[in-house]
Amino acid sequence: MNVRPKLAQPRRVRYTQVIEYILDRIDRGDWKAHDKLPSVRELAGELQLHRLTVFRAYGVLKERGTIYVKEKSGYFVSGSRPSTKPAVPEDGSPPRSNQGTGRAGGTTSPPVAWHRTGYLQNSLSEIHQIPAVYSFSQALIDPNLLPNLFLSDHVKQVFDRYPKLLGTYSSVQGDEELRELLCADMQRKDKLQVSPDELLITTGGQQAVDLLAGVYLRPMDYVLVERPTYSSALDCFRQRGARLLPVEIHRDGYDLDLVEAYLKRHKPRMFYMNPTFHNPTGYTVPASQRKRLVELAERYGCLLVEDDAVHDVYFDMPPPPPLYSYDTEGWVVYLRSFSKYLAPGLRICAVAARTAVMAPLLTAKSLADNGTPLVNQKLFQHCFESERLQQHLEKLRTALQIRRDVMEQALAPGTGWQWYRPQGGLNLWVRLPAGINSNQLLTEGIRRGLTFVPGTICDPLGELDERIRLSFSFQNEAQIREGIHLLIQLTDEFVQRG
Repeated sequence: MNVRPKLAQPRRVRYTQVIEYILDRIDRGDWKAHDKLPSVRELAGELQLHRLTVFRAYGVLKERGTIYVKEKSGYFVSGSRPSTKPAVPEDGSPPRSNQGTGRAGGTTSPPVAWHRTGYLQNSLSEIHQIPAVYSFSQALIDPNLLPNLFLSDHVKQVFDRYPKLLGTYSSVQGDEELRELLCADMQRKDKLQVSPDELLITTGGQQAVDLLAGVYLRPMDYVLVERPTYSSALDCFRQRGARLLPVEIHRDGYDLDLVEAYLKRHKPRMFYMNPTFHNPTGYTVPASQRKRLVELAERYGCLLVEDDAVHDVYFDMPPPPPLYSYDTEGWVVYLRSFSKYLAPGLRICAVAARTAVMAPLLTAKSLADNGTPLVNQKLFQHCFESERLQQHLEKLRTALQIRRDVMEQALAPGTGWQWYRPQGGLNLWVRLPAGINSNQLLTEGIRRGLTFVPGTICDPLGELDERIRLSFSFQNEAQIREGIHLLIQLTDEFVQRG
């Protein structure tokens, strides 16, 4: 099997990043004392870099005593790590953690922590900031579908129950009562074995992804990502200097043989996935693959980051159990967003992780904001534990299913449009008529007051320009019909212009 992927390369790769990559491989036990390292040519080929960049990195490590040279044999790992390494690397980046991550007793320890600032970009956010009459880029629920009066009634009740609510902070990990409530809910509904100490409340799922990337990724690390996937996560990983390994997602999941080959050869630090009502495709990975993925993660020491933003937004049948339900060794981190379908402005996400992974996340959370606002947590808790919530969820699923159907009906008259019918979630993943470029179409759409998400920003390779993501959850039925009619009109104009 050919396991050399088409990589999405990070920007501005320097020899200092190659140094960090080599040191990390040594720390993780991939290259042990007196092991022969890849030749300059081999490593340059693997990293897809110029040979002089790798040669310079080897030279610096040789001077530090980390590696040594045998004449006509190549480079080898030294028998012991020197203690004279500079506290700050030559490029001014932060010093490395000394926490080891080698294998012991047949198991693999969690990854070490690392943070680096790099190129900042959020393509999805830039689109969201564009004013639009017809916004099909927002994977949010129409505020008119949310229980606004119900929430307003609860605000006073919450402040009556907690009169000093505004006078204190939450704990870094999150309000204990809320964590206990969410644990009980996940245990009852999803059969997850999780305790309050294994939950962290973050300010939305996006913060959770950013914290994980900051703690567990170093420059040059491989990250497995779905193709396509949530674009803001891609931008977050790129900002850390990671290299993206794309894995195609299909209606029946992934090519697990390819996933295992990537894990074995490239040793990625994590696999970021959205296996339930996938964003943007709407696919759901079957239960049989979920269990196998956890087994592979344990075998090859890869952290699975399971982003589950719309778990409860299903139309017919509930989705399979999360990957986290199969995890016994601590290799799955489960991101469960709750507030999206109740009160998105509260920004409540629960991160479930075993103790070894949770500990550095708590430190990172304390440095980020010292805890998610307590007012938000208490408001959400008071609403979440009410019977009204389940009634709201049932009505919301029906309303969103109707909007999905309306969008499909509106697209049907168009020539050459193709899409998959999702059984949950908020989006349609649409193939445009032949010859239409999604970015060019977006430019024209913006001029006419219409936005969507082009496939290129969802693709780690920056391709898929024949695809777009259309969210059916944010606009009402009349706006969907009008907006899709305009979109079809725009594509017809492109076709006529040739």
